[in-house]
Amino acid sequence: MKKIILFLFLIVAFQINGENLENKYNIIPQPQKIIERNGSFTINSQTIIITDNSKEFIKIVNQFIERFKNVAGINLKLTYDNNKKINNAIYFLKKEGMGLEEYYLDINKDHIIIESSYPNGAFYALQTLYQLLPKQIFGNQQFNKIKWEVPAVEISDFPRFSYRGMHLDVTSHFMPAEFIKRYLDLMAIHKFNVFHWHLTDDQGWRIEIKKYPKLTEYGSIRKETVIGTYKSNIYDGIPYGGFYTQNEVKEIIKYASERFITIIPEIEMPGHALAAIACYPNLSCGLKEKYEVGTRWGIYKEVYCPKEETFEFLENVLTEIMGLFPSKYIHIGGDECPKDSWKKCPHCQALIKKEGLKDEFELQSYFIRRIEKFVNSKGRQIIGWDEILQGGLAPNATVMSWLGEEGGIKAAQQHHDVIMCPHIKYYLDYYQADPERENLCMGHLVPLREVYDYEPVPDTLNLVERSYIKGIQGCVWTEYMSTPERVEYMVFPRALAISESAWSNKDKKNWNNFANRLEDHFKRLEQLKVNYCKTFYEVSINLYSDGPYSKIAVLDINSPETKIYYTLDGSAPNEQSILYTLPFVINKSTKISAIGIKNGKAVGKVTYKWWR
Repeated sequence: MKKIILFLFLIVAFQINGENLENKYNIIPQPQKIIERNGSFTINSQTIIITDNSKEFIKIVNQFIERFKNVAGINLKLTYDNNKKINNAIYFLKKEGMGLEEYYLDINKDHIIIESSYPNGAFYALQTLYQLLPKQIFGNQQFNKIKWEVPAVEISDFPRFSYRGMHLDVTSHFMPAEFIKRYLDLMAIHKFNVFHWHLTDDQGWRIEIKKYPKLTEYGSIRKETVIGTYKSNIYDGIPYGGFYTQNEVKEIIKYASERFITIIPEIEMPGHALAAIACYPNLSCGLKEKYEVGTRWGIYKEVYCPKEETFEFLENVLTEIMGLFPSKYIHIGGDECPKDSWKKCPHCQALIKKEGLKDEFELQSYFIRRIEKFVNSKGRQIIGWDEILQGGLAPNATVMSWLGEEGGIKAAQQHHDVIMCPHIKYYLDYYQADPERENLCMGHLVPLREVYDYEPVPDTLNLVERSYIKGIQGCVWTEYMSTPERVEYMVFPRALAISESAWSNKDKKNWNNFANRLEDHFKRLEQLKVNYCKTFYEVSINLYSDGPYSKIAVLDINSPETKIYYTLDGSAPNEQSILYTLPFVINKSTKISAIGIKNGKAVGKVTYKWWR
């Protein structure tokens, strides 16, 4: 009996110090290794920051000093003498032999030590340190009465993937430069390191190209915008536009680099080219008398014609793009390219015959290979959506797999690098809550837990093939996001689930653990004034078919340790209503109203549903 009791005690102790340990510190994304310690370190006016005389590390230290001055009103002192250990000090130390983004964080009552081989690692250690401090550190006002206490802990940390991306489409709806910087700030806090900037499409050209001024003079403006989906055929009649000057782009690139974020620009080709063709019709197959910037969403048949003047145009555009963006990758799109005009175009048909191509799909491959050869000649590499696989993949291309997993699997099996961003899991313009209650979104329902539970490395790949999965990315298409506030609502908190999958090893992931940490993290988002979606605290009501006159109602809520109460008579639910314990049957006349209650208080709004 004593052995059984001891065994049970050890299981409980492991649960406290294992699965639940991270909840004591509430860090997102979850670090690779956390060792709990007792006590805490308090930062005060006497605290000294110590580092070596390295410009790269001093930049990061100064970020911390500036933040602390603005929020705590404390001027932390900086010294470069790191030869002796003193109390009440924060050390930023360079240690050889660690990975690019790896760091070690040691906190006890006397000091904080941050070790890394590169400034990238020191920066990510700082993001972790911020999350260990009181939530007010994320605010934009001064809090003089806060005790700036950090719990003692030892953390060894490094990312699972080298590519941890977030995407933003600014063609459907233009986002101001200041919001792009805010987006980068929010990415950095959660250890994303790649910003995929979708700059051109049918509905607008959003970046200044000095050699082709019409692209922004005319191509950045559409005469009106469809209301609702692309099927409505109802338009607002209001001209819409916006673009970034090259000076703005340079400023944003610098801003991103200070946060260790690489910006990958996307210049769409050969499809999604109508905004450019509207400016320079000679780039098309010439099958229409007039071209206009796209006013509805969806796919257009007007695409670049693969003739020499088109390649000259694109090479000139890409030359300016590569002169601005220092990224290794240049994204060339490659998706959703209808072949209708190529089938009708005498030049395209003659080119297919001349080059010995099988069909228009191989013509697309010819197009992509031409562009890749040029980009490679400039010391860069192309990256494109799944469709660049059509007709044969360009030799050095990286595939961004959005159609599902198939494209990513195929590319990895051919030993091409892959970024996984399947729309069924990682498209953040899709619904995140009941579509019957949400404003118009794209696609189907992709709730937070579904995003979190997705494993981006397919089991069908062998060990070697899996090594070609270089990372993951959340994608944000803005057809139905006309403001920065709406973008934030759609992105958060689902981007946090992606950040954890990108950084933390898959065996560390646990939904209940994440949900507990997320409740605390919401307070940080509130300090940052992020307009995040709060359906985490709302009851989801799902109806499943049963018989011709009945359905099964299943209720759920993300908020941990929250009880669900519901009514079936249309009245507002409260703690005296029916407590949900099991799914139940309803008929067509029933309206379900439900709410989550935790510690005697409602945690979210009432949700409701009836069978229509």
